[in-house]
Amino acid sequence: MKNKIKLERAIKNITQEDLAKKIGVSRQTINAMEAGKYVPSTVLALKIARYFGKQVEDIFELKDED
Repeated sequence: MKNKIKLERAIKNITQEDLAKKIGVSRQTINAMEAGKYVPSTVLALKIARYFGKQVEDIFELKDED
């Protein structure tokens, strides 16, 4: 699954740690998602989308092989 978390963080000028604290996960979780090593739960994806004021589909995108 592809995501635009890093891009959205850059727009808001926040760190992985800042985002992690806002949504209640570890910085390592944010890092793993940005690296494509971790697929978030539906609840976590919704929390991230809500924080950025976007739809889930604006931040997360299925790859062809997903």
